Amino acid sequence: MSNVVYEKILRFKKRYPLTVAWRIKQHSKLVENFLNPGEEVYYAFAAQKNNNPLDIITTYAVVLTNKRILLAQKRLLFGYFYTAITPDLFNDLKVHMGIVWGKVIIDTIKERVYLSNIQKDALDEIETQITEYMMTEKQKYGNSNQSRS
Repeated sequence: MSNVVYEKILRFKKRYPLTVAWRIKQHSKLVENFLNPGEEVYYAFAAQKNNNPLDIITTYAVVLTNKRILLAQKRLLFGYFYTAITPDLFNDLKVHMGIVWGKVIIDTIKERVYLSNIQKDALDEIETQITEYMMTEKQKYGNSNQSRS
């Protein structure tokens, strides 16, 4: 079994050590289980999935693949939380920077996903990765929808 997700998140954590993230190995394994055949991991990072900077126990692995954005958290005792965001559901991305940490808000058709307690130096990189990815993928969706009409 490959540990691509874990290795990418570890690299992210080494570059941005102030990002609050716990148990990334367990979260990464969960994401690996949900990868479909032929799905490639482009980028991965860890963050707290909440809108409260004081809540530091909701670490998620966030992964961009060639097909979607995956968010996963392996719960401490049993179970997990998992979300997949496909490009057609993606609306917008917002970035907020504070003194030490920042947050990224992924706005989808169904909900807003708050990713917080991210080291502020990492915000530009995350914004670029997600925005470039979504612009490329949305163009593919637009082209496939036009060819069906």
